[in-house]
Amino acid sequence: MTWLADHWRDVFPLLGQHIWLAGLPLVLGLVIALPLGWAARRWRTAYPVLVTTSGLLYTIPSLALFILMPLVLGTRILDPINVVAAMTVYTVALLVRSVADGLGAVPQDVRAAATAMGYRGLRRFLAVDLPLSVPVLTAGLRVAAVSNVSIVSVASLIGVPQLGHLLTDGFNRAINGELITGIVACVLLALAFDVLIRVIGAALTPWTRVGAGAGGRP
Repeated sequence: MTWLADHWRDVFPLLGQHIWLAGLPLVLGLVIALPLGWAARRWRTAYPVLVTTSGLLYTIPSLALFILMPLVLGTRILDPINVVAAMTVYTVALLVRSVADGLGAVPQDVRAAATAMGYRGLRRFLAVDLPLSVPVLTAGLRVAAVSNVSIVSVASLIGVPQLGHLLTDGFNRAINGELITGIVACVLLALAFDVLIRVIGAALTPWTRVGAGAGGRP
């Protein structure tokens, strides 16, 4: 606490950078994973290809991917865009299966009823399939968010400033207060992302709360 009291002005910029590096890829990854997951569910032969291929992306070591991004994007090694791009790859790797499984969890009779009411194609996807798959998507996003917060810390090894800097600097200089601050800040940030996603998911699925309330009545 003494170290934090003396250096809190240094911690908050690192926290803001960490939020951006971990949060933006969640949005970008979801946007990319939605059509891929839809294609995996739409065409049966595409499911194993898309899900397996995207899953393999997650096996790439984070440090190697951070270093590889400048070669692919033509950016500087210290450009934060490299981290955003790499984290987007990891987010897509985690979310393609969640999107596909979420869409697959929509009851067939609900789809049939929506089709009978005139909902087809993109309209049915946006108005029926996607909203009903939100609980599964929310679960996938929560995993991706916690994973992103953790992996982004590794970017401190290539000189990109964020909360991971507190971990590496605290360890290298044997400053326990800085090291503990970095660990606690990462944990709290991961919890904050988790709570935010759960709140958004609950707001997008009000019928689940109604169903739970009705089920609890005598």
